[in-house]
Amino acid sequence: MCVCWNCVFAVFTSCLLTAEEADVGFSASCLTTAELQQHWRAVKQEFRSVKLLFDIPTTRIIDQKISKYVVYQVVVIRSGSYDCERVAIERRYSDFLHLHQELLVDFSEEMEDIVMPRKKMTGNFSEENIAERRVALRDYLTQLYSLRCVRKSQAFLAFFTHKELKPSYDLLRGGRFSRALEGLQKVLVLQEKLSSHNPTMVVPTLCAILVCQRDLEDSDAAFQTGRRALPTVRRYELWQYQGPLLEALVDLGYSLGLPVAQLQDELTRVQDSPNGQVSEMSLKELVVQEFV
Repeated sequence: MCVCWNCVFAVFTSCLLTAEEADVGFSASCLTTAELQQHWRAVKQEFRSVKLLFDIPTTRIIDQKISKYVVYQVVVIRSGSYDCERVAIERRYSDFLHLHQELLVDFSEEMEDIVMPRKKMTGNFSEENIAERRVALRDYLTQLYSLRCVRKSQAFLAFFTHKELKPSYDLLRGGRFSRALEGLQKVLVLQEKLSSHNPTMVVPTLCAILVCQRDLEDSDAAFQTGRRALPTVRRYELWQYQGPLLEALVDLGYSLGLPVAQLQDELTRVQDSPNGQVSEMSLKELVVQEFV
């Protein structure tokens, strides 16, 4: 007997989608084939154990007039397959210490066996001590990530993204969209690796990227970015983003000569919704409020 697995998958997806619609309140007719594929990848990702590895391949010494310190280049790597998107961030020892102190407030019992690498009384800038601390800090991040409660915490996630997000939003508010876009795209790579348990984490960043791309007159890229964000916005009912994002997509679609009838219908339904949770701000107005 010959089985058409594509047909089986189509029927299975149809059944699942009906249940999903009942749970989260969105219609399959609103989704393109690409968006359906993205949606189900996100669903399956929640049930797949995503392992991350941490590396600190290099360091450098910053020697200023009033201070001298070491910065560590931190790389987050998705294991299990070739990770072609490796983004490096730089953190000082004081950043690691601040993270440790924040985590202890909520997870002191869970972290009782995790020791924060200490500075030495002397020789902190010797090659030997820096190399030793580099390895110790790498192992420290790995130990933290092994704790489910820690890796899901806001403090842990902020350690990898906050220092890059804040200046990126400052640049966006100042109209320096090219530089803001560069920083936001770097953060997005990290967020996508760190947020397997919480896909909504990337939505504000995707919306900020869309705003930059639109102001840089890259309408096609902006439209594709909005399409990436929309399934998550629908699925998790992120009302504050749904209306503004749909409005931006409709405008971009018109400017690109794309069919936007379904998006326009969805926008109308959202605007006429009696729940009163729809944002009246534009997407740009919503975005610039982040990290104020």
